[in-house]
Amino acid sequence: MASLNNHNHQSNGESKSPIVVVMVPFPAQSHLNQLLHLSRLISPYNIPIHYVSTPSHIRQAKSRLQNWNLNSANDFHIHEFAIPSFEALPPNPNDPTKFPTHLLPMFHASRHLQEPVTALLQSLAATAHRVVVIHDVLISSVVQEVTNIPNAEAYALQSVSVFNHFSTIWEMMGKPLSVQDEAFDHLLSQEGCVPMEFIEILMGQSHLANQFASGVIHNTSKAIEGKYVEFLDREEFSGGIKQWALGPFNPISIPNEEKIRHKCLTFLDKQSPGSVIYVSFGTTISFTDEQIQELALGLEKSEQTFIWVLRDADRGDIYAGPERKAELPTGFEDRIKERGMIVRDWVPQLEILAHPSTGGFMSHCGWNSCLDSITMGVPIAAWPMHSDQPRNAMLVVDILKMGTFVNEWAKRSEVVGASEIAKAVRKLMASEEGDENRKRAVEMGAAVKQSLADGGVTRMELDSFVAHISRI
Repeated sequence: MASLNNHNHQSNGESKSPIVVVMVPFPAQSHLNQLLHLSRLISPYNIPIHYVSTPSHIRQAKSRLQNWNLNSANDFHIHEFAIPSFEALPPNPNDPTKFPTHLLPMFHASRHLQEPVTALLQSLAATAHRVVVIHDVLISSVVQEVTNIPNAEAYALQSVSVFNHFSTIWEMMGKPLSVQDEAFDHLLSQEGCVPMEFIEILMGQSHLANQFASGVIHNTSKAIEGKYVEFLDREEFSGGIKQWALGPFNPISIPNEEKIRHKCLTFLDKQSPGSVIYVSFGTTISFTDEQIQELALGLEKSEQTFIWVLRDADRGDIYAGPERKAELPTGFEDRIKERGMIVRDWVPQLEILAHPSTGGFMSHCGWNSCLDSITMGVPIAAWPMHSDQPRNAMLVVDILKMGTFVNEWAKRSEVVGASEIAKAVRKLMASEEGDENRKRAVEMGAAVKQSLADGGVTRMELDSFVAHISRI
């Protein structure tokens, strides 16, 4: 029924730790990654960590993990639990909504993790003083039996920006006047962000989490979203449940190790500082053939140097079948070969953004990508598609002032033409306004790194969280 892999459990003859942490991620790339990197942050406190998912999603998470060597992790355990087979559909680039509805069968199948996860929690509870479950809010039903384990407590991870999360709560409460923030006067509509079926999943899982969560963890820093963390922490909005801003979870520095480097990095080595725009739309976006043609011609017309990651959205099981190979305009790759690179495989995004030659990021504004860019001090050309992305883009462009829009959310159903794309790229990469965005991004990146250093606001928050869960 389940296979258990214990990675690098270092027995030193001491008694078992009084506390163990169990990470239960939602099985989609951005969510798998967040809890792996939170594990990396908690591991140095000498707390045993157990990370749970399906065999294919464990394989996926390990193969794509950046800047943390699991072979060196101390007391880190991976548990693989099988779930019923599901239809790993290919994405439909022609779907009117950009939301990855092809992943819904995987969402439903993942609920079958409840039985093996419950058994694991009961087993750990028999020998530990306390079992701390950190679970993605989207998978709350899998850990709901924590209420029947006396020495266990659960913390729900909200994997989106606090700005997005709080503004949604504020609207659902009827927009109480107690919030003083001009951004709330012109919030982007969430109409069309997610289909009703997913809204029902999210509402159901969130309701469950509210019943048993001892606290809520956010992958953000007060250095980025301090005002909105304070809003959310007020009892009228939090219901008295403690909010912890422990992010960003992603590494903030890239070790300079001798290893085989990705071809993107070799390409960047040959470019001038800040001259390259990195173009990538994450793991849940698939463009139509027409939009790919326009994007290609727009990048060409911009006359800027670029790296373009051209991939479809992940399937529910990324090993289930081949990806579509999107067609590019005739002669395009020959024409741009001196100043552009097309990549169709997985790339080390953090390393690309950390490279001194990277000066901009055209992004869908998924929260992980936003945090990667903010952390590395790179401004964003925002092109939101679904879910939390429109309000993440609003946070980046309108509030943090470290980016520009490629496409306004109100025009989401339209094909964005090559001229508009070229204009946005030039604005970010070759204008005074773009230089201001870049300056602001560098300042934000420095503030985030400072927040994670000794005495920084995030470091103190993490120390406080660990002290809280380790209490006797």
